[in-house]
Amino acid sequence: MTVNPPASASAQSLCKRPGCGNTTPARDRGRTRVFCSDDCARRYHNDARVPASPALLPADPAADPLAALDAVIRQAAVLTRAARDQAAGLDPARVRAQIADAEAARRRAEAAAVTAGARAAEAGAETQALAEALDAAREDTRAAQAQAAQARDEALAAAAGLKQARADAAAQVTAAQAAADAEVSAARTETARCTRERDDALEAARRAEAEAVRARQAEADARAETDRARADAARERDTVREQHQAQLDAVAALTAAERARAERAEHLLETERADRRHLTTALTAPASGNGKLPRATAAQAGQQ
Repeated sequence: MTVNPPASASAQSLCKRPGCGNTTPARDRGRTRVFCSDDCARRYHNDARVPASPALLPADPAADPLAALDAVIRQAAVLTRAARDQAAGLDPARVRAQIADAEAARRRAEAAAVTAGARAAEAGAETQALAEALDAAREDTRAAQAQAAQARDEALAAAAGLKQARADAAAQVTAAQAAADAEVSAARTETARCTRERDDALEAARRAEAEAVRARQAEADARAETDRARADAARERDTVREQHQAQLDAVAALTAAERARAERAEHLLETERADRRHLTTALTAPASGNGKLPRATAAQAGQQ
C-alpha cells in the first residue's frame, strides 16, 4: 500500500491579507487555508468592502473643496486596495499553489481510501482468525469436559484409596503412639539419671572452681610477697649503693684536700728554698771597695 506524504512546510503560503507576512498553518486534510488566522480573514473582508460612493463634488457649491478632495482620496485608496487584492488573487503562482494543494488533498483522500480498504481486509482476516480460534476453543472445551469427567472418576477412586489409607494410618498411629509412650518412659528414666549425673558434675565443678579460686588466691599472695621481697631488695640495694657512693665521694674529697695541702706545702718549700738560695748567694758574694755590701744584697738581708 502506498501512502502519499503530507504536504511539507515548503508548500505553505503567505497570508492573503496584504501587509501581514505570516505563513498559513499546514493542514493534513480539507481545504488549504489562505489566511494565517480568523482575525486576518475578517480584516481582509472588511477592507475589501467598497463603501458607497459619495458625490465627487458637494451639493453645496460653497462647501470646502479640501473636504471633497479628502473624500475622493480615501475612496481611491479603498479602490486601489480592492484592485490589488483581486490582482493578488489572480496571481499565477498562488493559483498553482492552490491547484497543488488540491491535488495533494486528492492524493491524501485516495491514500486514506486505500488505507481504509486495507484496514477492512485486515479486519476481515482478523474476523476469520477469531472464528477459527472460537472453533478451536470449543474443541478445547469439549476435550476439557472429557478430561474433567475422567478427573472426577479418578478423584472418586482417590477418595476411596484415601479412606483406606486413613484407616491404615490410624492403626499405624496407634501402634506408634504405644511405642512412643514406652520410649517416653525410658527417656524419662534416662533423663532422671542424666539429671543426677549432671548435678554431681556441677557439684564437682563447683568444688574444682573453689579449689581453683583458692589456688589463684595463693598464687596472687605469693606473687605479692615476691613483689614485696623484690621491692625490699631493690631498696636495700639502692641504700647500699648510696652509702658506697657517699664513701667514695668522701674519699675523693679527702684525697683532693690532701693533694691541695701537699701542693701548698710543696709551694711553701720551694719558696723557702728560693729564699735560702738568694740569702746564700748574698752572703757568699765578695764585699765592695768601701767595705759595704751591695745595695741589692743589703736590701735582701734587711728583708730576711
